[in-house]
Amino acid sequence: MHILVTGAAGFLGSHLCDRLLAEGHTVIGLDNFLTGSPENIAHLSNNPRFSFIHHDVSQFISLHKKLDAVLHFASPASPNPHSPRGYPNLPIETLKASSLGTFNTLGLARANNARYMFASTSEVYGDPREQPPAESDWGHVTPIGPRSMYDEAKRFGEATVMAYHRVHGMDTRIVRIFNTYGPRMSLDDGRVIPNLIQQALRGEPLTIYGDGSQTRSFCYVDDLIEGIYRLLFSEEHLPVNLGNDREISILEIAHLINKLTGNRAGFVFRPEDRLGNDPQRRRPDLTRARTLLGWQPTIDLETGLRRTIEFFRQQLSLR
Repeated sequence: MHILVTGAAGFLGSHLCDRLLAEGHTVIGLDNFLTGSPENIAHLSNNPRFSFIHHDVSQFISLHKKLDAVLHFASPASPNPHSPRGYPNLPIETLKASSLGTFNTLGLARANNARYMFASTSEVYGDPREQPPAESDWGHVTPIGPRSMYDEAKRFGEATVMAYHRVHGMDTRIVRIFNTYGPRMSLDDGRVIPNLIQQALRGEPLTIYGDGSQTRSFCYVDDLIEGIYRLLFSEEHLPVNLGNDREISILEIAHLINKLTGNRAGFVFRPEDRLGNDPQRRRPDLTRARTLLGWQPTIDLETGLRRTIEFFRQQLSLR
């Protein structure tokens, strides 16, 4: 297949390009490097089945190549108060990526009679009343809070995809992605695992916000990409949760990172900064993924963290 991947230079987008190429597909990557990195796709520069377009997905996309699938993965990461790169300062770009960008990519897919996939997020559930949230959960989200540019952009994107599916009969997919980690994450994006690993590798105390009892469920990137690939080639057009349903507290994962890095500096506790009602728990209900795709995560947290720590160790040595 000839496949367009937007956000190709991002953390997930670049791994997705790798998988598609490994399966024999021809891939066109599109990115404007707002938060993605050229380094993430540098290894593909000599691959004859990969080409790249530097472009903002919120602007009209004109391609003169036949496409069989369009995968829309372009978006800044969710806003994070601890990010030196200032993701909270990109609210308009975030809204445009999943609104105008979704219209542009859907239009391109429709013109090519191509399959379409939208990368959504667990944050469409907000701070859900029931745990774990299944795809039938409508969410508990504020439309005007400081995180709303990400939550509502993704919710709008899902609504747009379903409208094109219903009105134009398009062959669409929606993947709701839960916390994912692995090589090619940015050291500076402010998310939990990059923050803790780089502090540990520098021999610093790990910063814990609140008492560390808040939980997340971390999925290694290879597992997630496997699920995305299976969903792409399934017949399912309704949203599907992908992630890992093993729940772990932030304090527990901090202890594990210190153990794996040999860091003995301990912890420092800071007041919790719940930017826009950041959920206290985040864990997916994976029933539909297991039933429809025969998929479940297989890489344990310690194995995934060791691979990620090695990647960050190399990145820090280059700075």
